[in-house]
Amino acid sequence: MRMAAGHFDDSSMLRRVHRERALALSGPRALLMQAAHPLAVAGLLAHTEALDEPYERLARTAAVMGTIGFGSKEDADRVTRRVRAMHRRVSGRLAAPAGPYPAGTPYRADDPELLLWVLFTLVDSGLVVYRNYVGHLSRAEEAAYWDDYKIVGRLFGLRKTDMPKTLADLDDYRSAMLASDRLHVTPWARERARSIVLEPPVPLYLQPLVESVNFVTVALLPDRIRDEYGFAPLPPAFVRKALVRAGGEYVRRAVVPFLPARLRLVPAARAA
Repeated sequence: MRMAAGHFDDSSMLRRVHRERALALSGPRALLMQAAHPLAVAGLLAHTEALDEPYERLARTAAVMGTIGFGSKEDADRVTRRVRAMHRRVSGRLAAPAGPYPAGTPYRADDPELLLWVLFTLVDSGLVVYRNYVGHLSRAEEAAYWDDYKIVGRLFGLRKTDMPKTLADLDDYRSAMLASDRLHVTPWARERARSIVLEPPVPLYLQPLVESVNFVTVALLPDRIRDEYGFAPLPPAFVRKALVRAGGEYVRRAVVPFLPARLRLVPAARAA
């Protein structure tokens, strides 16, 4: 039976990137980056208990992105319409000061600035993990990936003018955000970070795997955000990054090319 057309097809960069199981590594990184924005914590994370039940949020995000990337337009529009409705119901004011934001600063979950930061963390984390553990992407391919993600942004309520136009503009946005005072890891977010990264609900026999994933997640964070979370300084950042690069090189060259599709690709990609 022929599947209904989606917003993306097999020629899209979004499908090419998101079909890889390795992209699961991008979820914890993206969530930690999202939580580094105090208003995003208040507007988009705290109200959904995302940092109290982080892996449930990651699973929901993965399910929504799977529907957008590999499902029909009808299904993608339905799930994102539900998310937009939920965002419209969430607003408030900060109860306590957070970095540059004084107590009483208003926030709302459908604020374009917050939505763009969340969208950016997904894009950036996807590219970082793909480059490290799957394969090289040219600038043209990265630009096509961002163009696909702008469609995702529109589905979540962002206007075309709310988003950086080109990949170079996206690079400028990244630099500006990481250098600005709009990001600030609050004590509340720092406390919950442990549950996001270090304490997933897995059986004891999977703990060695968890430790490996934790190492990768911390190593792949932008330096400023990793430092603000106060993750252990040992091994030093340059050693951690070197180990991740070496491991990524091995996975790209000696593991991923030889994996059968049922192990390498997510189920939604195989079904599509």
